[in-house]
Amino acid sequence: MKQLFVIIFALTLACSGLYTSSGLAQEPTSPYLTVEEFLNLHPEQVQTMNEFERIVDAPGTALRPGQQAKPVKIAFVYPGLQPSDYWQRSLSSFRSRMDEIGVNYQLSEYFSKPVVDTRLQQEQLKDALAEDPDYLVFTLDAMQHRHLLSRLITKGRPKIILQNITTPLRMWEGKQPFLYVGFDHTIGTRILADYFLSKSRGGQYGLLFFGPGYVSDMRGKTFQRFMSEAEGPSLAASYYTDGDQEKARKAAREILDNYDVEFIYACSTSVALGTIDALRETGNVGNVMINGWGGGSAELQSILAGEMNVTVMRMNDDNGVAMAEAIRLDIEHSASHVPTVYSGDFALVQQGISPQKIEQLKARAFRYSDK
Repeated sequence: MKQLFVIIFALTLACSGLYTSSGLAQEPTSPYLTVEEFLNLHPEQVQTMNEFERIVDAPGTALRPGQQAKPVKIAFVYPGLQPSDYWQRSLSSFRSRMDEIGVNYQLSEYFSKPVVDTRLQQEQLKDALAEDPDYLVFTLDAMQHRHLLSRLITKGRPKIILQNITTPLRMWEGKQPFLYVGFDHTIGTRILADYFLSKSRGGQYGLLFFGPGYVSDMRGKTFQRFMSEAEGPSLAASYYTDGDQEKARKAAREILDNYDVEFIYACSTSVALGTIDALRETGNVGNVMINGWGGGSAELQSILAGEMNVTVMRMNDDNGVAMAEAIRLDIEHSASHVPTVYSGDFALVQQGISPQKIEQLKARAFRYSDK
């Protein structure tokens, strides 16, 4: 009954154009727990999540006097060197909220390219840990990072914030990271799948993954499963692109040159922009649909230009605010009020939307990072 309620709830949100995180079912062998599965195991987290969401939505409240004896040290190790402005905006909103609530902090920042810079990320992690931070903000796409994180979680220092992942790992049940924060990839993918199902004539589609790992599994393989379950368009071809715009362009050309597809589903901003390059080259802009993923500045401009058909837009700055508020609560000795998972909201943005409506969405999504 609860699963039915979750699906109905997600579909109801789809009608309104605004979407929240949801626990749609995944494969039973998945190493990840959906939000619903996690809450079934930890029902006490429901109230904690709801109260924390209200804190994130509201203006910042100053840190209580006398709570902080010294600056808190935070290290960000980010795959932020990519066309999507998600990571940069998250860091900007984090800084702004920390300043607003009066937390004294020292910040170390390490940036890399996603997928291809795995070794660099490992070196950056070592450098960050050498500074003995109180909190480490990282993501989890490459499998090889799990062992190091497992040791840190067991050790208890630094406290781990995993960004861009909202599905707790089964292997860490009993001792999870301090916070998972981001936007549920499954519900975002469901929104896009419903859009393409509503537009499809039952033909074929192409699928361009990010790199092998979590993002491709959650956004790409989940989309493929949704299409199959709905008996929708069939998959013509799929390629991994390593999140590289030029590799995506070449892969899209392979699909366009060899198959008659209705649309190409892209797993990230860089992949979508590379696909648009290929659509321009082949004269297929407007003939073959393409989506974005995340709704950052580049995607919104592409939609207004008539080149991108649709995207699922994250209320981006909420995850930076959530990280700041989690740290504030921890400093105030109220860590019990920090949920294990925070997942922000989405809005569907498609061609034909007015510039005024986009500005309204940006005012919410980029409420700190556009200041």
